[in-house]
This record gives sequence, structure tokens and C-alpha cells, in this order.
Amino acid sequence: MKKDKICLGIESTAHTFSVSVVSEKEIISNIKDTFIPPPGQGIHPYEAAQHHLRVAKRVLQDALGKSGRKIEDIDAVAYSKGPGLGPCLRIGAVVARSLASYYGIPLISVNHAIGHIELANFFAKVRDPVIVLVSGGHTLVSTYLAKRWRIFGETLDITLGQLFDQLGRELGYHSPAGKQIESLAAGGKNYIDMPYTVKGNDVSYSGLLTFAKNLLKKEASKNDVCFSVQETAFAMLTEVTERLLAFSEKNEIVLTGGVAANKRLQEMMVSLCGAHGSSFHVIPKEYSGDCGAQIAFVGLLQYLSNDLTPIEKSVVRQSWRIDEVEVTWRN
Repeated sequence: MKKDKICLGIESTAHTFSVSVVSEKEIISNIKDTFIPPPGQGIHPYEAAQHHLRVAKRVLQDALGKSGRKIEDIDAVAYSKGPGLGPCLRIGAVVARSLASYYGIPLISVNHAIGHIELANFFAKVRDPVIVLVSGGHTLVSTYLAKRWRIFGETLDITLGQLFDQLGRELGYHSPAGKQIESLAAGGKNYIDMPYTVKGNDVSYSGLLTFAKNLLKKEASKNDVCFSVQETAFAMLTEVTERLLAFSEKNEIVLTGGVAANKRLQEMMVSLCGAHGSSFHVIPKEYSGDCGAQIAFVGLLQYLSNDLTPIEKSVVRQSWRIDEVEVTWRN
């Protein structure tokens, strides 16, 4: 009987340091530790990197321990090459590089955003979907074409995650603040007209953020402001998603990334799919945020397609679009 290959993945793009062990059939372990900044503040790259350095050994040991595997059982080691915060990325790269060098294990560099996409596809068991990727680092709609995940619409400025994080900091929360914004929005009753900016198939959220901040400074209802921000931002994203769905003539939508856990966004996407006779899939909440599983899973796909990274080329890239990555594991 053929033995499943096993990949260990290391995620360290921003506030989360995570290690996961996966096989071709399942996620065996997925351990994470997240840097939490002080209230009202965002992620400081150096401080987050120092956090990753402190917890790296323990997270790695816990991931291996929970998996029941030894490092000698691992067929490949993958790490987040980017995009992300430089100091944070370098911690993960150094850990992965050290493991690969010392134990003689093949090394693989992974695009973090493609990790979100392919892990969601793994759970959804879809054939050829439209992807909606929403997180602190990404807001885009994509579908696969000619060996790449092509971007058919994206944010022109800040992402959905950044919109919620910056609004949250205005309200005194630390990043990430998506859960707090969603909770406040659930208590909103009155919709406030806000800037709705769709340009072609791209969206812009910076004007929406400024408008919302000004309302809060005028002591407008926090619940109504958050409710209105959510409704407006999600409606913009749903519009561009519908346009890609119609253009591509596909009938599956996969929602992934940290903001995918938002119930109101899921409701809007379900409604969209219902109008077009399409199926809707969302990544499980446990894996929606940054995690080692997304890196390990794509690392395994790359390993099986012989897409490896020489040690001397195991660099990091703070800016790295998904449409710059040649997909070696799909037809």
C-alpha cells in the first residue's frame, strides 16, 4: 500500500505563528500562538517577530507531539514566503530552513494567499470555483485560468480586514478586531448612507473608513456605524463577485480568509448563489484565519509536483501577488 506523504508547514506572515502537520488526506495537527497588541493598537512588525521567536520552539514541538510523528517522518517542510511583514516572515523562514538543512528534508516556499485558497478548496471539494479571499492582507475575487489563480477584482487601497482593524482601533480594540465589529454590527438598527465605491471590478474602502471614523467622533451610535460599514463593504464585495460569477460562467463560490468567518458576509454570498443557482462553500472557522495548515497543505501539493525550493533561494517576499505564482499541481 502506498504511504501518504507528510508535510510540515510554518506560518508567520503577521500576528500568528503556527505549525501544522498534514498528509494527503487530512490535517493531522494545527497549533498556533497569536501576538496580541495593546488595546487600540495594531501589529508592530518587530514586536510580532519577537513573539514568534519566543514561541517557535514550543509550537513546533506541540504540532509534532499532537501529530504523533517525529521530524524524521516528515517528507517536506514548507514556510510562508510571503506576502506579509518582513520581520515576521523571516522567523518562519529561518525555522524552516534550519529544519530542512539539519535533517535533510526538502524545503518548499509557499504563497500565503494561495494557502488560504487551496485549503478552502480542500474542504469544499469543489471542481472549478470562483474564489472570494478576504483577510487582513487580502481582498480579491479570483478564479483559476492557464496555470495561475487570476485576479479579476481586488481592493484599490485597504483590505476588508484592515477596514475592520482600523475601525476597531478607533473604538479602542486591538487588532484583529473583526469579531468586535461583527458583534457591534449585530446590535445596529439604523442604516447610515455611506460611500459606496466600486471602480470597474475593484473596490475601495478608504473613503468608507474615513466616513465611519468621522461619525464616531461625532458620537454616532457605535452599533449603527458598524452595522452600516458591514452592509456597505459587503455589498460592494458581493457586487464584484456576482460580476465575476456571470463572466466566468462558473457555478461554485468559495469564501476564504479570516473575514470569511463573518456570518453577515456569508449570508450575502448565500443569497448571491441562490440567485444564480450556484453552490456556496466557506472554509471552516477553525481554519479561516492564518494557520500552519494552509502552508502545509500547499507545500504538500508543491512537493508532490516536484516544485521545491533550494536552500540558497529560500528568501521571503513582503509583496507577492497570487497571479505571479505558477501553479504546478493543477491541470
